[in-house]
Amino acid sequence: MAESVRIFEGVDKDLFTSDIYPQRKPAVLRGLDIGECKTKWTEDYLCKCVGSQEVKVHVSPSANMDFVNKNYAYRTLPFDKFLRRAAQSNHDEFFFEPDEKYYFRALGGDPRKEPADITKQFPSLAPDVTIPQFFEADAMFSTILRLGSAGVQLWTHYDIMDNLLIQISGHKRVVFFSPQDATHLYLTGDKSAVLDIENPDFSRYPAFRHARPMECHLQPGDVLFIPALWFHNVRSLDFSVAVNVFFRHLEANCYDTKDPYGNKDPQAAARALQILNRALKCLEELPDNYRDFYGRRMVSQIESKVYLKS
Repeated sequence: MAESVRIFEGVDKDLFTSDIYPQRKPAVLRGLDIGECKTKWTEDYLCKCVGSQEVKVHVSPSANMDFVNKNYAYRTLPFDKFLRRAAQSNHDEFFFEPDEKYYFRALGGDPRKEPADITKQFPSLAPDVTIPQFFEADAMFSTILRLGSAGVQLWTHYDIMDNLLIQISGHKRVVFFSPQDATHLYLTGDKSAVLDIENPDFSRYPAFRHARPMECHLQPGDVLFIPALWFHNVRSLDFSVAVNVFFRHLEANCYDTKDPYGNKDPQAAARALQILNRALKCLEELPDNYRDFYGRRMVSQIESKVYLKS
């Protein structure tokens, strides 16, 4: 059974800074002031405010989006038409199936250069959202509007920055895995290849048995603190609207300056991974038993010098 993520009521900046943040664990913050969005952001209101502004969305015949087999496609729709479809379970107009699912993650004005910023991409909506002032203003990296159909599940992944997920409408189930579970999750970059975490194929992913999940259920108005490097798998239980706020918690020079999504590994980590790949290439020159021996020596050195003692 998954451990429950802790819930905190009526959190202020002092409590967050002194008690919650130093723990470096996910936390549900309940009862915060998130602004008028909680009551104003009805389907009609959102359609009226944003109108026919074009947005690029994920469309999939399956609720479980699969980054391995790419069971989704990107399509461009007017925002109001996308929203109406995403809020429905069946559609008169569709791309693949009458019950297809939709997921939207806002992008910057120039997605290759600019992080998402709700004040720029959705200026009519931005004043409705109150972002908890738990981080320094200059640490803010992006503010991302997210909407998804009921049932949509995103693959397990990690982010390199701390973030607050402001759940505005709808309910979500979020399953977490600790950064120390990285060796059990069969990573492809920042994503886990174990797509079905409810019914994993242990013959294919035997180490996943050792991963220890944590779980929470978000209600409208909840704010979820997701520390950097914590793996999370998110399912929208009904039509969902949320805003993600990412914060730099390392020194600015740690991050890749050409990363508008905020999902590239810190520069030192990226260099280390490149060196590791070159080292593994070198080991390919050796016979199997030598490669096994020196591979184990390398792992032992990493464990002794890098792993946290806890």
